[in-house]
Amino acid sequence: MVKKLVIVGNGMAGIKCVEEILDLEPDQFQITIFGAEPRPGYNRVLLSKMLQDESSFEHIVTHNWAWYEENGVRLYAGERVCNFDIAARTVETETGIKEPYDMLILATGSLPFIPPIPGARKRGVIAFRDASDCETMAEYAQTYEKATVIGGGLLGLEAAQGLLNLGKEVGVVHNAQYLMNRQLDQTAAALLQRELEQQGMWFHLAKKTVNIMGRNRVRGLMFSDGNRLETDLVVLAVGIRPNIELVQGSGLKVNHAIVVDDYMRTSIPDIYAVGECAEHCGISYGLVAPLYEQCKVLAKVICGRETTPYEGSIPYAQLKVAGIHVFSAGNIREEGNETAVMEYDGMRGIYKKVMMRNGAVTGAILFGDTAESTSLLGMVRRGAPTTELASQDRGVSRAEEAAAALPEEETVCACNGVSKGTILRAITTDKLKTVEEVKSRTKASASCGGCRPLVAALVKNGLSRSTVSEAVVTLTDQEVVPVCGCTHYDHDSLKTAMVAAVCRTPAEVVSRLGWTRQQGCELCRPAVLYYLESLGLREISASSQLAGDVAIQTTAQHGGEPVSASLRFVNFMGLNGESQLFSESNQIGGEAWVEAVRLKERLSAVWGSRALPAPIAVAVCPGPEYPGGVLVRDIGLSRSPAGWEVYAGGHAEHPVRQGRLLGVEENAEEALLMAIACLQMYRHNARYGEKMWEWIERTDVLVLRESVLDAALRSGLAGMAGSLRDYNSDRVTG
Repeated sequence: MVKKLVIVGNGMAGIKCVEEILDLEPDQFQITIFGAEPRPGYNRVLLSKMLQDESSFEHIVTHNWAWYEENGVRLYAGERVCNFDIAARTVETETGIKEPYDMLILATGSLPFIPPIPGARKRGVIAFRDASDCETMAEYAQTYEKATVIGGGLLGLEAAQGLLNLGKEVGVVHNAQYLMNRQLDQTAAALLQRELEQQGMWFHLAKKTVNIMGRNRVRGLMFSDGNRLETDLVVLAVGIRPNIELVQGSGLKVNHAIVVDDYMRTSIPDIYAVGECAEHCGISYGLVAPLYEQCKVLAKVICGRETTPYEGSIPYAQLKVAGIHVFSAGNIREEGNETAVMEYDGMRGIYKKVMMRNGAVTGAILFGDTAESTSLLGMVRRGAPTTELASQDRGVSRAEEAAAALPEEETVCACNGVSKGTILRAITTDKLKTVEEVKSRTKASASCGGCRPLVAALVKNGLSRSTVSEAVVTLTDQEVVPVCGCTHYDHDSLKTAMVAAVCRTPAEVVSRLGWTRQQGCELCRPAVLYYLESLGLREISASSQLAGDVAIQTTAQHGGEPVSASLRFVNFMGLNGESQLFSESNQIGGEAWVEAVRLKERLSAVWGSRALPAPIAVAVCPGPEYPGGVLVRDIGLSRSPAGWEVYAGGHAEHPVRQGRLLGVEENAEEALLMAIACLQMYRHNARYGEKMWEWIERTDVLVLRESVLDAALRSGLAGMAGSLRDYNSDRVTG
């Protein structure tokens, strides 16, 4: 017999329950959903994207109208349930629709908390909770210029970022001493505030709003200290409260929210509650992940399946606005905890703090780089011993390291309950090659997106373990541009595939990586040869071939010069405007000039004929009186009162680029090592034909600078290049 199942609430909890039930028992129930909003299901986590990306509502829809029809689910959209009769087992809407039920799930969600501030109901004061609120904010933003968000938590900052993206002047008023005070410590909050201020946001912290001024509509705010703030628009984002109006006086046990047991059952048989309107063990959760965990348990209960009880959730939060990545999980307070790990990189804006109690991990904060969020969340949930906090191997990215260390049964996407094993099986079975494909297939990263770096690392790892003849693409949302028409590989994935397939000759590249033209073309032939050499897979000779008797030219033209001509030195000019050649006979600058000459000779000898992705122009100058265009050359070394300045990434032609200062060394020896290390990083990481300034702008000059300033790493890079074989026999001294 088909049972009548009614769900009150078409939000993320209600729809998730239906999805789980359909997966278990697609034919057991006649399902009816009542939704107060006149919309299909959408991702509330992405509401701010409607403002930030100026995208339409359709971009955040998770279940379109067709989904309900295809799954036999009857949806009453725009119908608010105002009453339910426990004895008659019916629910009734404000328009008079009555629906009988055998089982009832209450998923009414939450309402925005409206603080008791005089003037909170004035025109121009908006709550931020649903899609209609976003549309109202966007409409008001067309008329008014100055907006103020009351609330410096997750929701408030997302709303503020959305308004900022619309070109408004945006401020945030927060009653605490620092932002996101429930999820962050002062260090992480200061980093967050600095980033947001650089984007144009301003803040009034430790301010209590006591009045929203204006006769008919908002004109400003008054604070408890007597100060005032003019504003045209006020957004309230100070919290939420469970939506329990429907059940008041119904006989259901209610505390702060609808009280449920470990199986999401209320105090009345056949009535269940889930999500933000439910209270379990005294806690009602306002986050997506706990909501989904509850839905999985409830679906099995509804379908009569055995299930483990719901035992509560570890609260965690992720903020992802305008490229700022923040993660917090568990208990991050100092009281009762100790600091297990703390890392702070002010130059790159990266912060990590892990808390512990009695040798067990209790909480974590990540700022700037959240690749470890999933593994740390797992540790917090398990109360893992701090011995699991192994030191990081900087040879790979944090995301790749975290992906490799994660057990297959561990959850990667906490929002949707997707494990590492599920993702890897989908990649292998369905031959998935991008994060978007994984998201579509498994829903991993489909909600808040915080696990996206880890999913990307799993895609990369999964591809490297699968058949390498499959096309490998980059893991970003950007369009992949193949090297040429002979292959579907772009430059980055080509290098990865060549290493994975252990290709040592051009012929092996053709056969193992599925080239469509056996002889290659003028674009891929030199690229293949260059990567074989630069990756250390094979020494390249002039007679190397891709296939058959077709020879490869190692001097493909780029900007009129062959790539094999790796370094070109630029003459500097004296004060008289005449070109000064690097020659012992032109000794006009004393000791500094001799140093410059020897630096040029040593750099040329050390690098030899070793190829680079594109021709490199080098300027070595003994001082400011001998301008050699140091700032507009790929590599520039210039003597200064403090020592030798080393620059990289300059470009003298269109588009003109000024070189970035990598560092200053007291002696020429260390400056030379710094330049060699920079060239080595460029040689191994850049794409064939990519100029140095293009490579630096595509990647991160801070990472380059950090690497070449590390003395040990610098020497290691120089050694990798084989650059010290002649260097140590005749050192340049300063």
